[in-house]
Amino acid sequence: MKQKTTSIFSLKRYVIIFLFIGFVVTCSFYLFLSSFDFTGEQIRDNAIFTFLNILFLSLIFCVFDGIQRKITIERPVKKILKMTDELARGNFFAGEDKVSTFPGRNEFDIIAENINKMAEELSGIETLRTDFVSNVSHELKTPLAVIGNYSTMLQAQELPKEKRMEYAVAISEATGRLSELITNILKLNKLENQQIYPEKQTYNLSEQLAECILGFEDVWEKKNIILDTDMDDELTVTTNQELLSLVWNNLLSNAFKFTDEGGTVLVTAKRAGEKVQVSVSDTGCGISEDTGKHIFDKFYQGDTSHATKGNGLGLALVKRVIDICGAEISVSSTLGKGTTFTVTF
Repeated sequence: MKQKTTSIFSLKRYVIIFLFIGFVVTCSFYLFLSSFDFTGEQIRDNAIFTFLNILFLSLIFCVFDGIQRKITIERPVKKILKMTDELARGNFFAGEDKVSTFPGRNEFDIIAENINKMAEELSGIETLRTDFVSNVSHELKTPLAVIGNYSTMLQAQELPKEKRMEYAVAISEATGRLSELITNILKLNKLENQQIYPEKQTYNLSEQLAECILGFEDVWEKKNIILDTDMDDELTVTTNQELLSLVWNNLLSNAFKFTDEGGTVLVTAKRAGEKVQVSVSDTGCGISEDTGKHIFDKFYQGDTSHATKGNGLGLALVKRVIDICGAEISVSSTLGKGTTFTVTF
């Protein structure tokens, strides 16, 4: 809804200008004529003429002031108001690069440029939000569909015990994926909105890595994966221990997930001068160059053959935690041979 504004050609402004000019002229004439001797009749006649002159001059000044304000202020402000109105309506592409009337660049143009930058940022956020909602909906539908289908089949009276157990396991696995997805979404949301503030402490990184690795013992034994470690003893770092455990668990989970039976996973932790480097390598399917460019994007899954095993949020969580902890992460991979993630403190 269009809001009403006060016109720059208003009676109030005219009265203000008139009073100002009248005061200045009166004071000037009083000082100038104080040394002259005039009769009362002369003063009255000249007072009327002077009043009419002031009235006319006030009108002239008011008109010129109004025109000047309309050109230099009102027009740019109206353009800016139109831009903000379009922005409020969700149109992020209705901006103008220049709003001032005269050549050159002034403060109004800077305001317009800032609004355009804000619109560009909001457009990107809106795109991310739309993609996020779309991806979340898709990721929720998959396990829910599995749960619904197998639950329906479990209701069959003549179903053999073996099939009943198979369907129950499928429902349990789908429920686990659904729970993991929701947990990761909540964690990522907290991290992105800075609701988690890391408290740094000094601790033994080698011990933390060993504990995280032991958490996947059942996985590597089941797949007969060769686990190799090369870690310095007493490798201490100063960072947030709880957040960093998310990094190791996600990297190890991916390494074991994408490594075929009989493959190898290597974990190294070394001090290189003033830096500490931790690498998690696998002999899995590897990552293509195009996939590597988006590997830390939310919900991105480059390997569609393993898409049902994850939800594309693990590495997005890893990247966010790494940024918060002030570390760096890099990935090197050869398609069909394996992948190495390296975290540097």
